[in-house]
Amino acid sequence: MLNNLLFMFFSQNNRNSVIHQVFRKFSRPLFWLALIFLWLPSKGFAQTECPSLNVKIQNIANNTGAIACAIFKSEKGFPDKFLKFAPKIMITQISGADASFEFSDILPGKYAIVVIHDENHNGELDTNMFGIPKEGYGFSSGAKIVLSAPSYSDAEFLYDGGVLKMTIALKY
Repeated sequence: MLNNLLFMFFSQNNRNSVIHQVFRKFSRPLFWLALIFLWLPSKGFAQTECPSLNVKIQNIANNTGAIACAIFKSEKGFPDKFLKFAPKIMITQISGADASFEFSDILPGKYAIVVIHDENHNGELDTNMFGIPKEGYGFSSGAKIVLSAPSYSDAEFLYDGGVLKMTIALKY
């Protein structure tokens, strides 16, 4: 008798019938559950971006040296004394014509950025005897060198504490 019961339970016909009954019982709730997940907005599962300041450096002339990107909070030491006065500095080796920096933990406020292509690794922007830069340089807000380096206010920008992306093209 136990053999007959086991035979019936594990037989092909009975097994298909059990699977079919289970499928019929749960197919409607599974359908609605799948439909709900399809209707959920994709933003619900997407990662949110963390507050950061993303700086893309373009127009790097060669792979010699390093690129230094410094964020200044005030005009003190701007732009040439970044190793001493800039609260945030990132330096990277060069590989290609572009570089990127991502600064996090930056509080909302006014800032200015200086970027130099330090070809000889001496930590400063080298100039000739007339004060004209011999290495690549760039500033935030499109500030330009006219007769001297731009002022802090020329390069100043407002950061609201969210995600800010900017591009700075080096000039040589």
